Amino acid sequence: MNQNTNPVLEEDTIDIIALLKKFWKGRRFVIKTLVIFTIIGFFIAIFSKNTYTASSTIVPVTEGKSVSSNLGSLASLAGINLSGAGSSAAEISPTLYPKIVNSIPFQLELLKTPLTIEGQDSLVTYQEYFETIYNPGVLATLKKYTIGLPGLLISFAKGSDDEAGIGTSKSNNQIISISAAESDLIKLLESQINLEINAKEGFISIAVTLPEPEASAQLALRSQQLLQQYALQFKTQKSKEQLNYIEERYLEKQQEFNDIKLKLALFQDQNNAINTAVAKTKLLQLQSDYDLAFTVYTELAKQLETQRLQVKKDTPIFTILKPVTIPKEKTGPKRALILIIYMFLGIVFSLGYLLLKDWWIDFKKQWTAKEA
Repeated sequence: MNQNTNPVLEEDTIDIIALLKKFWKGRRFVIKTLVIFTIIGFFIAIFSKNTYTASSTIVPVTEGKSVSSNLGSLASLAGINLSGAGSSAAEISPTLYPKIVNSIPFQLELLKTPLTIEGQDSLVTYQEYFETIYNPGVLATLKKYTIGLPGLLISFAKGSDDEAGIGTSKSNNQIISISAAESDLIKLLESQINLEINAKEGFISIAVTLPEPEASAQLALRSQQLLQQYALQFKTQKSKEQLNYIEERYLEKQQEFNDIKLKLALFQDQNNAINTAVAKTKLLQLQSDYDLAFTVYTELAKQLETQRLQVKKDTPIFTILKPVTIPKEKTGPKRALILIIYMFLGIVFSLGYLLLKDWWIDFKKQWTAKEA
């Protein structure tokens, strides 16, 4: 065993020593590459624009079973049955909130949010700020005309088509159409809004990152308000539609009941002494119609009160755990981290080049030999 393992250990030792020698011979290249990457990282860290993050944490609360039972006991005194009204789900699905935030109507509303921008005398919308006021800086411009040059050329080639198209968002027959500029702003907005859902603890955190501290707080507050509004609309939509339907039927039957009641009263006033069989039959018919209309009218009144209680029960209440505040300290860029990352990339790139250099030379020689 010793004789078999010693050559392997010696071979591994020789390989490690040879590898270290290769790195030592190429130490100048490693140092130069490290310096270049450090300069690039320093340049990016210095010229990256500051960003500020404002956040809010809310807890959606809906009425539970205990509240429903209390309402049921009170409603039973008035002859109203709430046994079927409490059967709907009380909790809002956690998957609902990301769908709301990523929906086009929600994002178009955020584009219209008025923001306070430093140096501006009046409020400007998010869309106006990033289209006419915001200066992306040297790095963004350099990236746009280097890495993003192919996409820029494609956009320029399609410029005539975009200009001929719709300039602003329009809605026709529930179909929303947005412009290319709005599409770009929505993509930017998606990168600036972060929604976190803790289904176990039952709270939602929404954070907005912008170059302006007060603007980030304003957009975060607007996002929170819109999220509550859309969730409220979604949760109570079905019960409100049912309430509207019952109200319409209730008003119809109320009018019918009043008409029949008036007919019965007029007939009784005109026939104080009913002696004929025809008059008695007419009175019985009016009385029967009155009783039927009264029964239907009373039942609809009960259903109306039941549905009103159901709408209140389905209406979620949002508790603000952490209100939106204007950030005082910047959250980015993390310049030290950027510098460390680029230094690490410089070391990895230089060592990788030294490892692959000899292999590439041998590969080219073999390729040339086979061609010959």
